[in-house]
Amino acid sequence: MALEDVYRRNAHHKTHRAGWLRAAVLGANDGLVSTASLMIGVSAARADNFLVTAGAAGIAAGAMSMAVGEYISVRSQNDIEESDRLLEMEHLAVDPAGELEELIEIYMNRGLNRELATEVAKAMTERDALEAHLRDELGQFPHTKARPVQASIASALSFTAGGLIPFAGALAPTLGTKVLSIIGFTLAGLIGTGVLSARIAGSSYLKTTIRILIGGSLGMAITAGIGSLVHLTGI
Repeated sequence: MALEDVYRRNAHHKTHRAGWLRAAVLGANDGLVSTASLMIGVSAARADNFLVTAGAAGIAAGAMSMAVGEYISVRSQNDIEESDRLLEMEHLAVDPAGELEELIEIYMNRGLNRELATEVAKAMTERDALEAHLRDELGQFPHTKARPVQASIASALSFTAGGLIPFAGALAPTLGTKVLSIIGFTLAGLIGTGVLSARIAGSSYLKTTIRILIGGSLGMAITAGIGSLVHLTGI
């Protein structure tokens, strides 16, 4: 099979999105839930005059926090991968025979007999020994490599987009309380996030959406309870 055919077949898989998809989904969900929870908590505490300010501040602070936190965590993952890469290079230089045997054992554990495993390991070593060990021993693949800057930007933008949904609920005209409007907008946003997440990841729409809905609703309910408790106790 030609190399371009391999790339074309692999394009249908979703693993190449792993470097940014997790950050984007986390950011959108966190933006929805944390902003809505903050505003619901403030409203439940009967501090409606502070509601919009709290929501805007929550979006700005949360987006920056998500961006910085995501960058640091993903960058740490990159550092670990690079450290493993340097260590593997050292092992190959010091003990190439031992590293070849290690590859043979890996392929045998995957079901090949020793003769075939030896043949494959030698072919992989001759082609690119370091790549073979990074891939088959450590599970490092170029298309799943974490991307700190991309993840940071995706996280910040998706958090802001998610946070603006409950914020819009607070500003929308309503016949009832602001809390109901915020909850309604947020639930719609959570459903949208679940559908979009499932579509990008190629997973089940129903399971993904229900999981996100339950988690988000639980977060809002707990925060509303705390806000009501603050109001009742007069803290």
